[in-house]
Amino acid sequence: MSILFTFPGQGAQRAGMLHTLPRNALVREVMDEASDVLGRDALALDSAEALRSSVAVQLALLIAGVATARHLIHEAGPPDAVAGLSVGAYPAAVVASVLSYADALRQVERRARLMEAAYPGGYGMTAILGLERAALEPLIARIHSPKSPVYLANINAPTQLVIAGEHAAMARVAELAQTLGAYAAKPVAISVPSHCPLLDAPAAELALAFAGVPVAAPRLRYFSASLGRALASPARIADDLARNMALPVKWHDTTVLAHEQGVRLSVEMPPGSVLTKLGALAFPEALSVAAADTRSDTLAVLMARERQREQ
Repeated sequence: MSILFTFPGQGAQRAGMLHTLPRNALVREVMDEASDVLGRDALALDSAEALRSSVAVQLALLIAGVATARHLIHEAGPPDAVAGLSVGAYPAAVVASVLSYADALRQVERRARLMEAAYPGGYGMTAILGLERAALEPLIARIHSPKSPVYLANINAPTQLVIAGEHAAMARVAELAQTLGAYAAKPVAISVPSHCPLLDAPAAELALAFAGVPVAAPRLRYFSASLGRALASPARIADDLARNMALPVKWHDTTVLAHEQGVRLSVEMPPGSVLTKLGALAFPEALSVAAADTRSDTLAVLMARERQREQ
């Protein structure tokens, strides 16, 4: 196993992200199916105004991930494995043939609406850079209370952590973190407190909605970023997809596991390059590239070379 496709989560979005995808029949088919399933023009999801909504953001990330992955598979063959951060787990599941694309569109739209309805304002996420988990968690414990909830949400790298919760509570944790040596505290472009117990109720509701959705065993190695492990059971993957909005992200553990299992080339689906940078930081001897910043023919050559190296 050597080639991994990674799919970013909310926060990676950018205006025009769907309009910059390759213009070919495969991408048009992905766009057209999305428009048919959603009952509106999928290309309208990526305007700056539309992306103020978590619904548009999560759907655009799903569409971009599936479209780019299908294009690359057509040009260079399939990857050996997939992994997605947060909503990125859904395009990963589609590419691994766990979910149909149509079902993924419906579930992601439901997921985003549940999240928005639960926390329409006053909450979000903040990245804390330059502080390790052992130093950050006591600060979170100092500030957290029922009236000022704040949680550790993402472990993206040993010193790249994300907290989630109420705005004032996050601001207090960020201030304390910087007094202990964190070099930055940056708001993430997410308007809900993802990956913490604040979303337990909407996650449970989404899990009920998954009861009627056909789910198959993955045809590729499927890594769960919520668990930091590979999953093969369709029921376990469905539960993980439904509940990942309320579970901490263990992206660093997932990256380590993928590398231990032989991944030497990671290709990040559009529109960003955050997962590429995290991969390069964790394992500089492997190659991490972002599809948004790399020509398709170059990606095809890199994938072909990696397959030859493995033989």
